[in-house]
Amino acid sequence: MEDRIALIVDDEPGHRLMVRAVLEDDGWTVMEAESGERALAVLAEGAESDTYPDVAMVDMKMPGMDGMQLLKELQVRRPGMPVVLLTAFGSVGSAVDAMKKGAFDYLTKPADNDELIAVLGKAFEYHKLIRENTRLKAEVAGDADFIGASPGIERVRDLMAQAGPTEATVLILGQSGTGKELVAEGLHRASNRANRPLIKVNCAALPDDLLESELFGYEKGAFTGAVKDKPGRFQLADGGTLFLDEIGEMPAALQAKLLRALQEKTVEPLGSVKTIKVDARIIAATNRNLKREVEAGRFREDLFYRLAVLEIRIPPLCERKEDLPLLVSFLLRRLGNKNSKIIRTVTPAFLDALSGYDWPGNVRELENVLERALILSRSDALGTDLLPPQITGAREAGQNTSLDLNGETAPDVPSRETSTPASLEEAEKLAIMRALEENGNHRERTADALGISRRTLQYKLKKYGLTRR
Repeated sequence: MEDRIALIVDDEPGHRLMVRAVLEDDGWTVMEAESGERALAVLAEGAESDTYPDVAMVDMKMPGMDGMQLLKELQVRRPGMPVVLLTAFGSVGSAVDAMKKGAFDYLTKPADNDELIAVLGKAFEYHKLIRENTRLKAEVAGDADFIGASPGIERVRDLMAQAGPTEATVLILGQSGTGKELVAEGLHRASNRANRPLIKVNCAALPDDLLESELFGYEKGAFTGAVKDKPGRFQLADGGTLFLDEIGEMPAALQAKLLRALQEKTVEPLGSVKTIKVDARIIAATNRNLKREVEAGRFREDLFYRLAVLEIRIPPLCERKEDLPLLVSFLLRRLGNKNSKIIRTVTPAFLDALSGYDWPGNVRELENVLERALILSRSDALGTDLLPPQITGAREAGQNTSLDLNGETAPDVPSRETSTPASLEEAEKLAIMRALEENGNHRERTADALGISRRTLQYKLKKYGLTRR
């Protein structure tokens, strides 16, 4: 049976005890909180260990933060998680109001045991459906998902699945080259706006005055050269998604105008005295620490909190080196198709050298390094002689080997290139075996962790003789 986790929020200890007993008998793992405030703390504690509830059951009447207030908070912090409300006042009015505000269902206290199990079971299936729908949309779009099975990438993938179908504003944090734009595209594909445009703006690539006209548009005659009206990116994204990349580079004067546009959902083109209503979901990204920028007075605090409704942090490659075999395999296949050149193997020393490097340029740098090696290679195996000096130098520092640009080892230093080549397929097989073990041989969770569909996993299990695992 699949792992199912329920968060029960109720100020009555006796009722929590009864619900826990019923759900645990049905195979659920139960997390408890006696108040709305405590429920948010439980979520934060679970995030540290990557433990998230699939379903929440919340009492409507509690001291302090009541059920409806907690519902709003959960929709922001765990978007897509179904919330079942408990009410001692089984009126149609309260139930309808709760459903209108996003509750999955409601139960009257004390809940019938069979009804309790049935409703939470449906909520769990709904939760699974949202995640599967997100994955299928990505596959249909033909775009690569995040590749990797490390805990950090699993968390990114989970947050994308949860936040995608919502209207929440998302702030993507990560170093250059980690794939912030890829996350933004994934969130758009998973949203209800997927059939509408995704408009991208790089706030660092445009001068201040040009950035303002690009965002908000202008009318004919607004300035010299404005010979006709031009809609801004906000207007082009109407009904869709606006992705503001490198938002930390935006000048202070323009931050105030952006804040107003976000708050009022209107824009005022340059040279116009009329406001235009726009309906665009905002996704922003930055490689800066915006909290420090706020403290330094370089970024507006109110704009920061408007953008950071939900944060998704992408871990740098140096924090997930266990994903290197999968990334190398995926990137070499893609680059091979691009360059009409197939690479079947890499040497153990090649993979060792990649693992010994810190990758300040992250996945983008890895892709460039692999493309360079692919272009220079004269065989179907990649060796360390094809790597740039900053990578072989890092390996030398850690292992006391000496390798020059031509791949010639210094005197009296044995070359590791004589090792038997390690097939990329072997590396992929090992990664799949490890992911299976880490996920208790559960195939759906393993496929999620590897960033592939279950059908693809089934094919690879058969290919590598792992179907009996």
